[in-house]
Amino acid sequence: MNFSGTLGSDFMKLANIPLQKRPTLINFAATDFLTLRNSLISYAKAVYPEEYEYFVESDLGMMFLEQVAYMGAVMSMKADMLANENFLTTAQKRSSVKKLLELIGVRMRGPLSAAADAQVTFENAPGDLADFSFKITPANRTIDIASPQDGAALTYTLYKVVNGLVDEANNTGNINLVTGEQNDAAGKVFQNLAMQEGALVSDVGDFASTEGIKTISLTKSPVVEGSIQVYITSPTAEATGAYKEVDNIFFASGSTDRIFEIIYDDNYAATVVFGDGNTGISPDDTASYVVHYRVGGGTRGNISKEFINATIAGTETVGAVAANGTVTNTSVGAGGANAETVENAKRWAPLTFRRQDRLVTLEDYSVFANTFISSWGTVGKALAATRKAYASANVIDIYVLEQASDFQLQKATPNFKTELLTNIDKKKMATDEIVIVDGLIRTFDLVTTIRIDEEQKQNQDQIISKVRNKIMSYLNVDKRAFGEALYLSELNRNIFEVEEVRYSTVDNLQQNVLVDFNEIIQLNNLTINVELLK
Repeated sequence: MNFSGTLGSDFMKLANIPLQKRPTLINFAATDFLTLRNSLISYAKAVYPEEYEYFVESDLGMMFLEQVAYMGAVMSMKADMLANENFLTTAQKRSSVKKLLELIGVRMRGPLSAAADAQVTFENAPGDLADFSFKITPANRTIDIASPQDGAALTYTLYKVVNGLVDEANNTGNINLVTGEQNDAAGKVFQNLAMQEGALVSDVGDFASTEGIKTISLTKSPVVEGSIQVYITSPTAEATGAYKEVDNIFFASGSTDRIFEIIYDDNYAATVVFGDGNTGISPDDTASYVVHYRVGGGTRGNISKEFINATIAGTETVGAVAANGTVTNTSVGAGGANAETVENAKRWAPLTFRRQDRLVTLEDYSVFANTFISSWGTVGKALAATRKAYASANVIDIYVLEQASDFQLQKATPNFKTELLTNIDKKKMATDEIVIVDGLIRTFDLVTTIRIDEEQKQNQDQIISKVRNKIMSYLNVDKRAFGEALYLSELNRNIFEVEEVRYSTVDNLQQNVLVDFNEIIQLNNLTINVELLK
């Protein structure tokens, strides 16, 4: 055999990587598409140096390799998303936040309805002013109107008010107006009434003897928060009567509390859950129930004063004659709000869990007041503060403002304050003295000029709309707090987030707007001017 003069080598064959060593070549830090793609190429070059050498995008092998990288990136993203959804601070999906909060006994608030004071004027006076009674049945308690927001159908329901609170449920759902409640000498005008947005629904039935923990699945949705009234008729006297709603059934103080808890699904269909006999009364197996509640809610229910002027049918029960009348809302219908946002729930839920259904610290009072669900509207803002005088160290002032819309607050109504104070008294320290005080609203007008390129002139309206949305979002009452000043630099920084804006100036304010601890700023009028730059 003659030597050819060329030295051959089997280096590539000898460099073959054993199977048990190949996991050391895996880049476990690769998660995105490009990193995965490059890691797969490096792996192929190391493990298959002779079998595959053509690393160009048009090759079939590269197509398969990139498809693997594509699926790896998708699965990595899904794994990250699933991991994020397991923690409250990083969760984004509403369903995830809802389930996490339910683990600690806190639930997200559903839609709230607007509320207004009401007056009913009957056409005819009763025959005997010394002894009379007007009755309004559930079928006649609802008034249908058109929403001023979108023109679609809207329903308001009439309620009776007793000592500043909505009257408790009864087994008929009737409103009874009796002697001494009228506001005129003729006995025809009644003002101890309220109107709340939402269509009234009544569910009746009997409990099944096989149920360990009694529940009632309501037939209509979305159910308005705080609107559910339950009346149980039972063979035992202690289980018969109106039941009160609580945030958590385990807040019961004993086995004699007539309470219930509400569980909502993602569409705000509701299930009423009663106690087990140890924590709250468990209704008897043969008991019957009637549940009155409203469906609706949201900002579209907010109306102006005297927007409703409709006929209503009643009965003068003593004379057993029909008594038709007119119902009018004598105050603004405000407080309607959409379901609680994820951001709001993540902000308040940990603080609600921390206070453990009692009010001890100033933070406890602030959290309770800010998350309070009222029959008379929605809390816009609340702040608890102690007085500086030594003699009044146990006096706690709670400054409150009621929400009128997403961008406006209003002075809280007396009925709203009464209900808030009544609920605080049930949970406060015995030595604390609570005073509900009106917060102050500092309104201001804003005139700003934005500078944009002349080439953007045809898009001027769209740019103004973007800037307006930025300003309104920054000044949204949900994001403001008592004592929080308006800094012009922060406002301009938010406007600068609109890419088409070169820069902006505030024309009518020369300095920051500073407020006291019990004041909150609120935008009144907004004017946006445009200057074109060449």
